[in-house]
Amino acid sequence: MHPSEDIAARIRQLREAQGLSQRALAERCGWSAQSRIGNYESRLRNVSVEDAEILANALGVSTAWLLLGEDFAGTYRPGDRYPLLSWVSAGIWSEAIEPYSLQDVDEWYESETKVLGPAFWLRVEGDSMTAPSGLSIPEGTLVLVDTGRQAVNGSLVIAKLIDANEATFKKLIIDGGIKYLKGLNPTWPMKELDANCRIIGVAVQTMMKLV
Repeated sequence: MHPSEDIAARIRQLREAQGLSQRALAERCGWSAQSRIGNYESRLRNVSVEDAEILANALGVSTAWLLLGEDFAGTYRPGDRYPLLSWVSAGIWSEAIEPYSLQDVDEWYESETKVLGPAFWLRVEGDSMTAPSGLSIPEGTLVLVDTGRQAVNGSLVIAKLIDANEATFKKLIIDGGIKYLKGLNPTWPMKELDANCRIIGVAVQTMMKLV
């Protein structure tokens, strides 16, 4: 996209390139109203800096590029690098200061997404987050997990299974003060978040490796 195009065009192009509906993007941002995205894309509402930061995180770009279209026009600047963990390693992330040796991690990937706490990548396994329409995160996708971000209704979260000492990736649903974990795949049942499971991070970016 040419950097001279406005933020409305950048939001629309990024959303469509990731196969997201306006509703799916709104949910990824933690917003209940789909019209918010529609108003931004149709230029009926100006995008605040705060909302631009939320949108940029949801779409996997920097806030500066979303607002101004600057990053792709200039010199490449590498982002921070985060380790790719196994599901077991993710499950024990918070059990010790250094539950594993970072020197043993073979794969590291960059990201310009702003994170609020220690972060790591996970490779999605299984089809529980694969949906026939709307937001879908198929097996093999890399997700960047921010352990310092507050999980809200609609967040895609990594939760620790205490008895299995592993992690699970699901959508957080809060209804009547009760928290549930739900797959994007409609065939997967919604389960209440009980004492055997606790949230350890929020997914803030996805990346698909084709080779």
